[in-house]
Amino acid sequence: MRRSFVAIACAAMLSVTAFPAVAAGKTDPRQAAMDAAVAAGIPGMVAVADDFRGVSGVASIERPGKPDASGRWRIASVSKVFVATLVLQLVAEKRVGLDEPVQRHLPGLLPYPEPITVRQLLQHTSGLPRDLLPEDTWSSPAEVDTERFEHFDSDDMIRLSVTKQPLQFKPGTSWAYSNTGYNVLGLLVEKTTRKPLERALAERITGPLHLRDTSLPRDFPFLIRPAARGYEQLYDAPRGLTDLTTYNYTRYFGAGGMVSSGKDLNRFFEALFGGRLLPADLLKQMRTTVPMGGGSEYGLGLMKVNLKTAGACAEDHVVWGHGGDLPGFNTLSFHDDSGKDISTLATVDLTASPDADLKRQLPMVSEFCTPVVPSTRAVAQAPVPSL
Repeated sequence: MRRSFVAIACAAMLSVTAFPAVAAGKTDPRQAAMDAAVAAGIPGMVAVADDFRGVSGVASIERPGKPDASGRWRIASVSKVFVATLVLQLVAEKRVGLDEPVQRHLPGLLPYPEPITVRQLLQHTSGLPRDLLPEDTWSSPAEVDTERFEHFDSDDMIRLSVTKQPLQFKPGTSWAYSNTGYNVLGLLVEKTTRKPLERALAERITGPLHLRDTSLPRDFPFLIRPAARGYEQLYDAPRGLTDLTTYNYTRYFGAGGMVSSGKDLNRFFEALFGGRLLPADLLKQMRTTVPMGGGSEYGLGLMKVNLKTAGACAEDHVVWGHGGDLPGFNTLSFHDDSGKDISTLATVDLTASPDADLKRQLPMVSEFCTPVVPSTRAVAQAPVPSL
């Protein structure tokens, strides 16, 4: 949610180096990629695909033991795909109109005179502010560490964002990532269904698909059966990593507050792209995109990435899904039209080298194509969006 989406949305490479080949019959290239990322400084990683379940590094820096490939983690902005699916289900039921102003359903919530449509919220073309305050809400280590148990009411959180910040642009005229917009969509689901967002998710998506690891925990701060602990280097040496696994993420409500697992994410995307959650016409609209920069495009809650254009692959390969990160956790869950899929988790130490941040992409990329690795200088200069 905060860091640059370096993992696959890298653009305009200045130089590339081939990913080192792995001898046949020895190590799966996805496992080799994970091991390389951990060697570069990432504490632990999990990757789950149809034919692969891999782990690397440690589950906890305080005791020995590998990450749990079947465990859960905070999926951050990948939550947006679930919320977008709920909204589009309501569109299919004719309870919400894609091109009607959201103010019609949530009167008085937004202070702007300009009408903002449901489609614009889904596609990040609404112009709504990105987050709670004009400055980065977590602009200091102390804020990240001390605000971990702070509760935010969903409507108050939105008002805090929109009453102190103007629109970024006239709705429909540009693109800019907005967590505030997806918090509004979460409220829209609640208002329309007359149910809490977590109940709507359970009744419409996670229950029917038997996604037993997937939930919106709201104020419950603990992560049950984690794949690994989540860490950040918040403070200067000699102080070590801060464990941020336990956290209240009500501030990200509809934008990034969910918990899931690799198995569940793959099952969800398989059902979504297989037409089990939305009718064909709305799935087509979900995949209708606008440019978002860095070789990527954005549909209605979905990212589309050409891995060659993004500088990650040697050949053209288009994948669909979403990425996201919160303090301690980074997720990439991308899937191609042939049905291949992979979900990855990295517990991230921000003092790791830029090379480690970059290599975080390689397990996912290795699933689909022949990876290439941009130089550190190229990544630093690439115009990439932030999650």
